Amino acid sequence: MSKRAKEEHNTTVAEQELNDQHTATQEQTATDEQSLQSLTLNHRNVIAVTLFSMIFGAGNLIFPPLVGALAGTASFAAIVGFIVSAVGLPIMAVLAVSFAGGFRQLAGRVSPKFATILAVVIILTIGPLFAIPRTASTSFEMALVPFIHDGSQQWLQLVYSIVFFAIALVVAQHPEKLAKILGRFMGPLLIAMIVILFVMCLLLPHGPIQPAKGSYAQGAMVQGFLDGYQTLDLLSTLYFGIIISANIRAFGVKKESRVRRETGIAGLATGVMLIVVYGMLGVIGTISGTLQPIDPATATGTDVLSNLTTQAFGSAGTVFVGLTFIIACFNVCTGLLSTASSFFSKQFPTVFGRKFSYRAWTVLFTFIALIISNLGLAQIIRLSMPVLEALYPIAIVLVLLALLEGPFTSKFRPVYLWTVVFTAIVSISQCAVSLTAVFGGHLTWLENLLNYLPFQQQTLGWVLPAIIGTFVGVIVQFVRGNRPVQQ
Repeated sequence: MSKRAKEEHNTTVAEQELNDQHTATQEQTATDEQSLQSLTLNHRNVIAVTLFSMIFGAGNLIFPPLVGALAGTASFAAIVGFIVSAVGLPIMAVLAVSFAGGFRQLAGRVSPKFATILAVVIILTIGPLFAIPRTASTSFEMALVPFIHDGSQQWLQLVYSIVFFAIALVVAQHPEKLAKILGRFMGPLLIAMIVILFVMCLLLPHGPIQPAKGSYAQGAMVQGFLDGYQTLDLLSTLYFGIIISANIRAFGVKKESRVRRETGIAGLATGVMLIVVYGMLGVIGTISGTLQPIDPATATGTDVLSNLTTQAFGSAGTVFVGLTFIIACFNVCTGLLSTASSFFSKQFPTVFGRKFSYRAWTVLFTFIALIISNLGLAQIIRLSMPVLEALYPIAIVLVLLALLEGPFTSKFRPVYLWTVVFTAIVSISQCAVSLTAVFGGHLTWLENLLNYLPFQQQTLGWVLPAIIGTFVGVIVQFVRGNRPVQQ
């Protein structure tokens, strides 16, 4: 090749490289512009319904009607309290985790070891120890118990739970297929079912609304707030926030500020849906309480809905609602089983020096949930409440501190540690007292000590210690000055 030809060739190559760079720059610019765009209305609806479906499970169906039935004439105040803890706190958790970049990053502001321990306890709570067993127990009580009259309930429950969990175990091996069912099918189906029940309630003749019963007679709003713990939604949404953020990014929103904005929009939209649905379920429970009295000591919420569906729809209606519960609980079960097993397979890939895979964790958790589910729904609820009394206050203060990150806690980082420590001392002590009482014992000395705290009668004795811990954290920061925080 001649010198002139080589020069022309080199010039052509250089021009082509410049053109390629220009094209790449244009493509990157287009990508950046695209990443700045907000979600379309359709995508926002999909995200909101997906979040609703992830949140709304068995507990969300049975507890609002129970609150309405027990609160009676005080049901409005009780449902307001319930909504604060069952809607407000979970939606704030979605935002807090999204802003922090994940639950580990959020809890790690206390300490990395604390983040791991709290994550394990929460996953076990929303997984094989309480939430997963409750899906089988709830669906069994709604679908089959109304038709069992020969004393064979115990054996039928065992058979049902074996079949239920065996199928869930198989489906949980493919968690990537769950989102479409939850977001596009189960959410709309459950909402439609609740709307039908609500309309039928309004048309159903009933007697006068009953006065408040049990603990609702003394403080309906506070008791409603505490019963909101039983949905487990605050704990579960500590993990859902980052999942929702990832789904938003998958739609093409890349800029972090836009992701947070869309997460907030999804959270608010889901919150509105939950408020409307809980309001309808509260009315359903209030009317059901006029049809047949329930015992505050033994009622679980399933009997409240069973009484109503029997009156409004007869046996066919009970079958329809029972099947809906089975589908809803099954999907939640497989989702929680996948979440718990994924977490443990990454956190603990080996056990006693031997590899423990995702599949092995699903088998272990399924077996544990199978055993616990046969204790019965009422017993599971009684055992779970003390644990929730320990975890919920800690989760609440973490979420609130995270939402104050910009104006406050970023400047006073020790506040995280000291607020959580002071809160945990009281909440874990309350758990010990309540759990001992469940098994028929008494920790009188500890109970008397806790009774000195303000609001302890409402199980909110942790509030003042949390405030004190916040002040201690601020003082520690002032004493420490600008020295870095050691974690």
